[in-house]
Formats: sequence, structure tokens, C-alpha cells
Amino acid sequence: MPDLWLATGNPKKRKELERILAPLGLRLRLMGELERPPEIVEDAPDFAGNARKKATALARAAGAHALGDDSGLCVDALGGRPGVHSARYGGPGASDRDRIAKLLSELAGTPPERRTARFVCSICVAGPDGRVLLAVEETCEGRILEASRGSEGFGYDPVFSPDAARDLTFAELPAAEKDLLSHRGKALGKLAAALSSLLP
Repeated sequence: MPDLWLATGNPKKRKELERILAPLGLRLRLMGELERPPEIVEDAPDFAGNARKKATALARAAGAHALGDDSGLCVDALGGRPGVHSARYGGPGASDRDRIAKLLSELAGTPPERRTARFVCSICVAGPDGRVLLAVEETCEGRILEASRGSEGFGYDPVFSPDAARDLTFAELPAAEKDLLSHRGKALGKLAAALSSLLP
């Protein structure tokens, strides 16, 4: 069973990646399993740059294939914020609930037709020498609701309703349906065929 290292410490993201990549029969490893995991500063101006930094740094540290993912929420009425700062929105130590509260506060009074947004996911796979082998990016269009709904998913899922989801939020959708619609699910689906032929 080939190893694929994941540049994430988020257990909920890991669970989602494991679920979507399960058909490939890979053994997914977390960077925290390394004796000296790399310190990665996510300071690129876009999602693709951060995904590349994660994948290449971890691949070199592990001496194996590694996958870096960077994703976030871009809200039109906020000029694309929180964007690449989605995970750090609200400041150090902020929880998902804190970040959602800040987002809804900034959108207070914004009418439904102006609450359009999209999730973006960039994924990069690097080889053991740190060379980039694959890179994909996908989006999911939707809108931001005025209050949270649902208990599944993570991050901004409770306030994001994708256009194709019958007015449900990501946090209300069954996992299999979310995987078909989501930015990460679509990106991993595009990646899967190439990935299966790439790994030994």
C-alpha cells in the first residue's frame, strides 16, 4: 500500500481526505508523524502557492510523495475576504464559531442577493525530491446565510449554501453528497485518476 503524506493537522480535513481518496487504496500519513515535521509558513498570495509550499516542504522532509491542500472562502461583498486567511480569520486561537461570528457580523445588513461567495480548493502533489507532479484547483459557488444551520462538516460549512444543494448548507448535506459538490471533492476527483498511476 503506497504512502501519501498529508500536509495538514486538521483532523476533520484528514477525515474528508481519507473518505474521498479511499478507493485509491493509499495509506495516508500526517505530517505530525514525522520526528521533525517541517515548519510551513502559509504566506503565499494565493491558494495555489500555499498548497505548493505545503506539498514540497513535506515531500522533502518525508522523502516521499506528499499532498498539500489550501482552501478557503471568498465572499464577494467583502472583496474576496477572508480568502487565503480563512483559517486565521478572527485572530490567533479563534474557533470555527468565532470565525463564523465575525463573518456574519461583517455581512450584517447585506441583502441575500449580495451574499454570493465561493469555496476554493487548490491541491498540489510533490514527489520525494520536492518536485511538483500534479496541481489542480476547483471552486464551489454559493451564498452565505444569515445564521448557521447543520452540525456536519467544519469551518464555514454551517453558513455556506452551495447553489446546487436545494438551499441546504454544507453542514446539512450527507457526506457523499457534499463530496460531489464541494471544492475539495471536485479537486480530489480530478486528481484521483492521475494520482493512482503516479504512485508506486
